[in-house]
Amino acid sequence: MQTVNIICIGKIKERYWTEAIKEYTKRLTPFCKFNIIELDEEKVNSNPNRTQIKAVLDAEGKRIISKLAKNSYVIPMCIEGKQLSSTELADKMSEVVLSGKSSIDFIIGGSWGLSDEVKGKADFKLSMSKMTFPHQMARVVLCEQIYRAFEINSNGKYHK
Repeated sequence: MQTVNIICIGKIKERYWTEAIKEYTKRLTPFCKFNIIELDEEKVNSNPNRTQIKAVLDAEGKRIISKLAKNSYVIPMCIEGKQLSSTELADKMSEVVLSGKSSIDFIIGGSWGLSDEVKGKADFKLSMSKMTFPHQMARVVLCEQIYRAFEINSNGKYHK
C-alpha cells in the first residue's frame, strides 16, 4: 500500500480545520497509509529582515528534509510550481506508483514559504493557485485533492 505524507510547518488549532482533516484522513485509509507530519514553526519577531527570514527558512527546511521518506516522490507546494487539475493530479499520483516510488511526500511550508534546499529536493513542484491561502486551508484543500485523486484513479463516484 502506498504511503502519502503531508509534511507541514505549524500545527492546526481550530477545530473546524482539524475536523475536516480528520474526515479526509478517514476517507483515505482504504487507499493509502496517510500521515500528516506537523513540524514546529520557527519563531521570529513581527518585522523580520531578510537575514532572519532566511534563517527561519533554513531551520524549517532542515526539519522538513529530515522527515522525507526514503525513496519518496517529493512534491513541495510552492507558488512557482505547476497548477494541475484534479484529474492531472490523479494522473501524476498514478505515475508515481508506476515509477516504483513507495511514498509521496507533499510539503507545505510556513508563513515565509520554503527554503531553496527543500525546493531543490523536489521531483515536482505543485501550486494550488496564483492566490494565497492560509496554511490551514491549504492543508485541508490538499487532503481533499489527494482523496479526490484516489477516487478518480479507482473510478469512484466522488469526482464529478
